Amino acid sequence: MAVDLGALLESSGAILRGHFILTSGRHSDVYFEKFRVLERPDVLSALCNEIAAHYANGGIDCVAGPTTGGIIIAFEVARIMGIPAVYVETENGEKTLRRGKTLAPGTKVLVVDDVLTTGRSLVETRDAITKAGGEVAGYGVLINRAQGDLGLGAPLFSAFTVEAVSYDPNELPEHLVGIPAVKPGTRAV
Repeated sequence: MAVDLGALLESSGAILRGHFILTSGRHSDVYFEKFRVLERPDVLSALCNEIAAHYANGGIDCVAGPTTGGIIIAFEVARIMGIPAVYVETENGEKTLRRGKTLAPGTKVLVVDDVLTTGRSLVETRDAITKAGGEVAGYGVLINRAQGDLGLGAPLFSAFTVEAVSYDPNELPEHLVGIPAVKPGTRAV
């Protein structure tokens, strides 16, 4: 049975409208509150199932996700695929595998995350995996709001893609100028 992912996201309260300052520092009139997804196992599982199904025959050895939301997503995608998960955390300002975790050289890794805008978290996670000896075989995101090709160097699959334009703070469109900006999210700009 096909799942209407857009309806699931709307009903979970994950899609917000207004004037938002994104993690990247860019502005948008649409924001995805990932924690509305992460607190709803039914919605999260539906999105993670899409990612797992896409990479089911891709020779993936493990799934990696960055703190915070990416860890939950990595766990769920790995659980569905029946393979291990690894977690990328920050240590001394750098993303790395911590807690004594290592990867065998050549381990094929699927990097997952919540909302894709600029690709910064995916690149940081990729770099940590590569430094640990793994090979990024692909990327999976719950929601893709990126504009254009991000040049990630491996296939990208998005469970849900949305047309959500973001703007440079110095080039705001007229419809956003008069609305007070809100800065949700977890990463300081």
